[in-house]
Amino acid sequence: MPSVCLYLHAHQPFRLRRYPIFDIGRGQPYFDEERNRSYLDRIALKSYLPTNQLLLDLIKQTGGRFKVSFSLTGTLLEQLEQSHPEVITSFRDLVNTGSVELIAETYYHSLAYLYSKEDFARQVALHREKLQQLFGYSPQVFRNTELIFNNEMAKFVQDLGYKGMLAEGADHVLGWRSPNFLYHARTADKLKVLLRNYRLSDDMSFRFSTQGWSEWPLTADKFAAWINQANGNGNTINLFMDYETFGEHQWESTGIFHFLRALPDKVLAYPDNDFKTPGEVVDAFPAMGELDVHNTITWADTERDLSAWLGNQMQQAAIRHLYDLEGPILASGDAQMIDDWRKLQTADHFYYMCTKWFADGDVHKYFNPYDSPYDCFIYFMNIIHDLRLRLGMPKGENVN
Repeated sequence: MPSVCLYLHAHQPFRLRRYPIFDIGRGQPYFDEERNRSYLDRIALKSYLPTNQLLLDLIKQTGGRFKVSFSLTGTLLEQLEQSHPEVITSFRDLVNTGSVELIAETYYHSLAYLYSKEDFARQVALHREKLQQLFGYSPQVFRNTELIFNNEMAKFVQDLGYKGMLAEGADHVLGWRSPNFLYHARTADKLKVLLRNYRLSDDMSFRFSTQGWSEWPLTADKFAAWINQANGNGNTINLFMDYETFGEHQWESTGIFHFLRALPDKVLAYPDNDFKTPGEVVDAFPAMGELDVHNTITWADTERDLSAWLGNQMQQAAIRHLYDLEGPILASGDAQMIDDWRKLQTADHFYYMCTKWFADGDVHKYFNPYDSPYDCFIYFMNIIHDLRLRLGMPKGENVN
């Protein structure tokens, strides 16, 4: 009896202004408020509001049998509070049904774990506080930015008190095993790990409107039949994807909303199937084996590694200079400067510096406000130099 675990990740960064060298030391803002507002206006209208309403309708129509989970980054929630409080209200309506679970993560959608475990823990705590403030909710399951996962991290997250963690069902980690079971890391036997079924997830989120795909058009009947094939060979089908899949990555004209509207009834038509949230999956099923993940995995690109953010010298230099400032920034006690520094940690900034222009190129260009990765790097480093000046350091001083 496979349970369907639908997890949707909603995130928008504070994108940087075009920040020329002449702005350094002049008190100019780092973030492009107009562009960020424009993007959010579009996504709220096309994706968040209509999909939230559709999900609420489906929960009511199925008497709560349809269930879904979300991770909502702090950077997104801040922007929604500022310009689209009605979206916050619609998420609150969903949470109040009892059929929706919220997932913990870093407030700033950052790579902090890789560079500062102390600030990683602080950002996780900030995110928990935000969910409590807005929704009265305390999450029990964790997802790291971009599903970043390894053995050491699993132990750290277990020690933070979480009972489950989401990760990518990467073939090179699983080998012959199926992503449709729960596992635990070698280092954390109390933390159950839910692995993304990337084939079925990507069928919905990436291939849905690809007319050259052999399975196009994808119908709810067909997809539910694929899910049902796991009967006897899996406990949970983990469908993890960006929330913007609905209405933004896949426009309404593709039929994605019709597909989503039909899916719960088609899945539930098989009497052995149901929907569960990640926390319910953790409570319902045992871990069936051990994962030994020495090398970090993610859900990004064909490599399933960190190369989308840290694969070239620009990315590595930018993030090194950023985290070199941690001690002086935190010691300053300047709340605005600390917040600016943490917003600069958001993974998207390093993603926009990516130079992998082959199979993954279109993904890296999505919502990218820069003409080239080199422009992003230059603006980012100019902002780093400005931060140094705000700290009273010469702009070229090495903090090490």
